[in-house]
Amino acid sequence: MVNQGGAKDIPVVLTKGLTKVFKDFWMRSRVRAVEGLDLEIHDGEIFGLLGPNGSGKSTTIKMLLGLLHKSSGFIAVFGKPPTDVSVKERIGVLPEESYLYPFLNARETLDYYGKLFQLDHRARKRRIDELLDMVGLNSVAHRQIKEYSKGMQRRIGLAQALINDPEFLILDEPTTGLDPIGARQVKDLIIELGRRGKTVLLSSHQLSDVEDCVDRMVILYGGRKRAQGTCDELLTAQSRMSIETDVLDDSTVTEIEQVLGRHGASIRRVAKPRQRLEDLFMDIVDRARDEKLVTHGAQQGGATAAFLLGQEGEGATGETLIDDLVSASEAAPVEDETVDDATHEAAEPDVIESLVSEAPDAVEIIEEEKSRATDDSETTNDQPDLGVIESLLGGDDQERKPRSEGSDSA
Repeated sequence: MVNQGGAKDIPVVLTKGLTKVFKDFWMRSRVRAVEGLDLEIHDGEIFGLLGPNGSGKSTTIKMLLGLLHKSSGFIAVFGKPPTDVSVKERIGVLPEESYLYPFLNARETLDYYGKLFQLDHRARKRRIDELLDMVGLNSVAHRQIKEYSKGMQRRIGLAQALINDPEFLILDEPTTGLDPIGARQVKDLIIELGRRGKTVLLSSHQLSDVEDCVDRMVILYGGRKRAQGTCDELLTAQSRMSIETDVLDDSTVTEIEQVLGRHGASIRRVAKPRQRLEDLFMDIVDRARDEKLVTHGAQQGGATAAFLLGQEGEGATGETLIDDLVSASEAAPVEDETVDDATHEAAEPDVIESLVSEAPDAVEIIEEEKSRATDDSETTNDQPDLGVIESLLGGDDQERKPRSEGSDSA
């Protein structure tokens, strides 16, 4: 793949001779989970990773995420080692078993993971509403995760994997535990993300799911790559051909068989085409919904979240408009009230000095108070109030005289 500048695009995932050997306590090789694996996943590609249990699929995914260290070989994600922290924010992961906090409800769970990606409150709220509607959990968003069924937990796990709008999405058994409705929705979502240019790595035991979605696939066995190619390259039978027509009567079929016989061929099977069980199931469900029949649990998911389709900025809400207006008014300059910093700093000392010069001197005030106190004390000492003293003395004499007269008479 070549970009507009002429340089070769860096694959989203690139491995060369990737090997992982698990060892025992004595450092002896115990299991060769992955051996000599070469992979190349390009931008915007839906890539399938297939194989039976123990073929190395989950081990490969863990090495891509930096959760396991390779034993040998080369591995890069977005051109960087998987352990590079800057790569993590560009990846969304739905593991085979979702490890969610059981005491949180769906909304709290998505809000928590949104905070881990440092999304602001407004973006988190908008994405949570869109994702809950998309996976059909709006009606049970208040229930704790521990009360969810396995299929409902897979739905909230898928929403958690998409909360950061990842460039590279890794889905390990995404349809496990889902009913046919949820499985169909997940497949439609994967196809829609691929159309938008997202890169998806899909690992599943449901071969029909992979067949419906992927552009290319790799089949592993015993940790080694056994086959690789597009669905058409791997699934098209080269030794047979089918011709589909309207319903034919027996005489016409016999005539066609005679024509084929003259060319050294024969009709191997004559049968009416049979629809897929998934199509029949979805048709029955759609008819039941049209009849307004009541059901419980997770509902049918809504449309794909707008932010996953690159439409996050469209359809602004009232809250968004208010915030934009407030931020715009705060950012607007005020012409009449602006003051030059240098002029302001220079004016402050003049104001202080004028106030100090107009204020009375504190020392003078203290001296005046002292002089007044001294004058008062001198006036009091030099000119005592004799009238007061005489009245006091006279009063005492008057009190003593009656006593003495009384005593004489007695």
